[in-house]
Amino acid sequence: MELAYDIRGEGPTLVLVHGVIHRRHAWDPVVDLLARHRRVVTVDLPGHGDSPEMPEGPNPLQIGADLAVEFFREIAPEEKVHVVGNSLGGWIALEAAARGEVASATGLSPAGFFAGALDQARAVNTFRTLRWATRRMGGTRDAFVSNRVGKSVGMGVFMSHPWRVPAETARIDAESLLSNKVIDRGLSADFAFSRPVDTSVPVTVAWGRRDLVLPCYEAKRVHQAFPQAEVTIIPGVGHVPMWDNPQLVASILLAGSAGPTVPRCAPGAQARPAS
Repeated sequence: MELAYDIRGEGPTLVLVHGVIHRRHAWDPVVDLLARHRRVVTVDLPGHGDSPEMPEGPNPLQIGADLAVEFFREIAPEEKVHVVGNSLGGWIALEAAARGEVASATGLSPAGFFAGALDQARAVNTFRTLRWATRRMGGTRDAFVSNRVGKSVGMGVFMSHPWRVPAETARIDAESLLSNKVIDRGLSADFAFSRPVDTSVPVTVAWGRRDLVLPCYEAKRVHQAFPQAEVTIIPGVGHVPMWDNPQLVASILLAGSAGPTVPRCAPGAQARPAS
């Protein structure tokens, strides 16, 4: 599958993977900061932005992870990429780490650490409720999300400073919320990671203390799957922290991807097949 992407900067390859309903514009606040030190790749996941719809299959999450790993291999055929993901993108980043397919992985409020079925249902219903409310606005939607008050109400669940989001970005997110199929097909799926987890891959997890979508209490479960992970709670930021504190988030992503370049096939190593 041909995924839509952009490349900025030079250096070790760092792929940024957005969350559900977003697309590669979600990383706009940090791209220039990162591109001073990395070859930064922003990509639209299947079913988002300019990329094709997600293929049919029993577990869309694993399908999405398979396609992402394929993209990582294509975008940097000689080396393993460093990957960062937010929310659903965080799950994909960590799943790629579990498979040993990346040089490092950083998850910003990653999905997959729900405190049981009710907690997962709460997260899914958050998106469905927002979609219902957005649909109810009808023709007033664009005007509503274009002003400071509307952005604060409509996007306050995702970030602690929603008024900083440009009006055009808010309109894109509202439209995606209405049309996105991953909300129904993927968010209720099994978020289990591939086993056994490759614990040699450096993993960083940073969680916004003010996250209202995936609350930071879920961070307590990270070490059950990734014992090697460095876990940090970030004060003052929400579920999409790039818009709340770009400088701090960029520093976390640079630190998480500071390891050495890892060849795609190191001498004597055997590539692990995607599950």
